[in-house]
Amino acid sequence: MRLLHTSDWHLGRTFHGASLLDEQAQAVDRIVEMVSEGSIELVVVAGDLYDRAFPPAEAVDLFGDAIDRLRSTGAAVVAISGNHDSSIRVGVHDRILAPTGVTIRGDVSRATEPVMLESADGGPPVAVYPLPYLDPTLAGPILAPEPDPDADPDPNSDVDAADAAEEGSEPDATSRHRLRHDEVTRLATDRIRADLTGRNGARSVVVAHTFVEGGVICESERELTVGNIEHVGVDAFAGFDYVALGHLHGSQERDGPRVAYSGTPLPYSFSEEDHVKSVRVVEMATDGALAVEVVPLGVGRSLRTIEGTLDDLLGNAELVDAEPARVRVILTDAHLPMQAMARLRDRFPFAAELRHRPGGVEPGSIGATERDAADRAASPLELTVRFWAEQHGTAAGAAEAELLTTALDAVNRSVER
Repeated sequence: MRLLHTSDWHLGRTFHGASLLDEQAQAVDRIVEMVSEGSIELVVVAGDLYDRAFPPAEAVDLFGDAIDRLRSTGAAVVAISGNHDSSIRVGVHDRILAPTGVTIRGDVSRATEPVMLESADGGPPVAVYPLPYLDPTLAGPILAPEPDPDADPDPNSDVDAADAAEEGSEPDATSRHRLRHDEVTRLATDRIRADLTGRNGARSVVVAHTFVEGGVICESERELTVGNIEHVGVDAFAGFDYVALGHLHGSQERDGPRVAYSGTPLPYSFSEEDHVKSVRVVEMATDGALAVEVVPLGVGRSLRTIEGTLDDLLGNAELVDAEPARVRVILTDAHLPMQAMARLRDRFPFAAELRHRPGGVEPGSIGATERDAADRAASPLELTVRFWAEQHGTAAGAAEAELLTTALDAVNRSVER
C-alpha cells in the first residue's frame, strides 16, 4: 500500500495581509501530480483543511477542486477536521461522499468506523481510522464511558456536587473530572484498538490532529490550551502501523517513521524560514513494515530575514536572492529612517515585516539602556513629533505640531479630572 500524508493546508490563510491562495493552489497542483505519478493508493489530509471555521468561498472552491482531482487519480482520499476547522461544516457530507472513495470526517462519535481499503499488493486490507481533532470539552462526553453506579465515588465528586448544587443542577459524569487532551485521545484510541482486533489482521492507519509530546512547535500554530496540558503521550498511539498526524507545522517524527507529522505545504510564519515543506510518501509492506520518503514540494515564495542599516540593505548586491522572497527586515539604523518600508519595497517588493533594532541590539538589553534613558527624558511632545515623522515619512510642520500640542493638552486635562 502506498499512501501520501499531508496536513495543515490552512486554505484561505494570509501572510502579513497577503493572500496565499495562489501559492496554495500551486501546492495542490504539486500534490495531485505526485499522487498521479507515484502510484499512490491513499491520500490522507490530517486536519486544518481551512484556516478558520468560516473560510472564504475561494478557499472552499480550492478544497473541492483538490479533492475532486485527487480522487480522479484513482486514490482514495481521507481527510479530518483540525482545530482551525468547523467539524460539523467539514464533515457534513461525509456519509454521502464515502461510497465515492472520499471520506471527510468531522464526527468524533464515528472514530471506530474505519475506511477499509484493499491494496494492490495483495496483502491484508488496510483499516484507516479518521480521528478528528478532539476538543476535550466536546469529545469527552461522547467518548467517556458511562459511570458505574456501583463504583466507589470519586474523591473530588463532593466538591463538584457542591458546586453543582449551588448552581441548582446535578453533576454529570464529565464534571467529576475535567479531561485533558491525553486522556480524551486515549479514550478514542482504546476504542479504535478494540475495533481493530476484530478486523482479521488488517493493517492500520490512524489519521489524527493533535500535539504529541516532544514535538517541535513554531509561531504559526494556534495553541490548543495554555501550558502543556494539550500534550498527548506517543504511547497513546501504540499498536498502529502508521499514525498520520496534523497540527505541528514542521515535518517531524515522534516514534521513528511510525508516528509522524507531514508539516504544512507552505511556510506560514517567519519561524518556518528554515523548514523544507514536504509531504510523506509511505510504502506499507504486507506485514505493516514502513518505508518512508519525505518529498519536498518546492512551491511558494521562500522566506528571508535580513538585517542591517537601510542603506546597506538597499545597496548590498549579495541580497539579490532575497528580492523574490517574503522578507523580514531588521533595521539597525540609530533612528528609524523615514518611509523605511516603502523604500525597502522598491527593492524587496514582498517585504512583509519591519523591525527596528538600533545598533543591532535587542530592546531592553544593556546596549539599549542609553537610548531608553533618552526616550524617558524626552517630553511627550518630542516623542509624539518623532512618532509622527516615523509614520508619515516627513517631519511635522508648525501646523501639525500645533495640533499635536492641542491634543496632548486635552489628554492631560482629561487625566487631571
